[in-house]
Amino acid sequence: MITSASNEKIKFARSLARHKERTAAQQFFIEGVRLVAEADRAGFKPALVFFERAAFQTDARVRSLIVAWEKEKRQVLEVNAQTMRALSDTETPQGIAAVFPLPKLSPPPNARLTLILDRVRDPGNMGTILRTAWAANVDSVLLAPETVDAFNPKVVRAAMGAQFHMPIAAASWADIAAQVENIPRVYLSDAASEFSYTDADWSTPCALIVGGEAEGASDDARKIATAAVSIPMPGNAESLNAAVATGILLFEAIRKRDG
Repeated sequence: MITSASNEKIKFARSLARHKERTAAQQFFIEGVRLVAEADRAGFKPALVFFERAAFQTDARVRSLIVAWEKEKRQVLEVNAQTMRALSDTETPQGIAAVFPLPKLSPPPNARLTLILDRVRDPGNMGTILRTAWAANVDSVLLAPETVDAFNPKVVRAAMGAQFHMPIAAASWADIAAQVENIPRVYLSDAASEFSYTDADWSTPCALIVGGEAEGASDDARKIATAAVSIPMPGNAESLNAAVATGILLFEAIRKRDG
């Protein structure tokens, strides 16, 4: 049993909170029963697993995961409660955490719906957007420069496993422009536009660009957009939260596309 936060395995797992270390190791850290179980359900295998005996004894989901991974000869390590708290980024750890390889999923050859995030910097918003995109069956998510890393710990918690199911890639604007070159409709979410999202043609293939709340869309985003769409707001708010706006637009695309 590991009883010290100074243990090398613990220090390595904690280091993955930093983007530089995640990139170097090509791994990231997740915690909590639901997230770890979602990774397993998606077919990903952990490089390193930590668990508490109390969670193993009281939670059948934890027990099932640990037993299965031990049979597969995965590196499964028991830790005490104090060490799990040191490892965790939450106030109430659930007794299981793991290090997984960064998912490398490829978009389908004929993507129907692509989401482009432009300078979305808030991790909570990013995670919520990714979870929503997963629910909307988005084919590919492209992260423009100055957008928060999809594997930031706060993003991972908010996304609830979306990273294991959708191709998500950071890309330069040149790469993004090349990827959407053959997409006939690239809509930019813009509160100042007079073109309502309900009047847009969401037939596939199409793409949606959503900018961050602080600065909105960049000049690079506007260059590749074929049209800007807005969500009419009868109230006096200046704009919607980026995650809320993304959800409205994506599910309108689904409604129009699938009837």
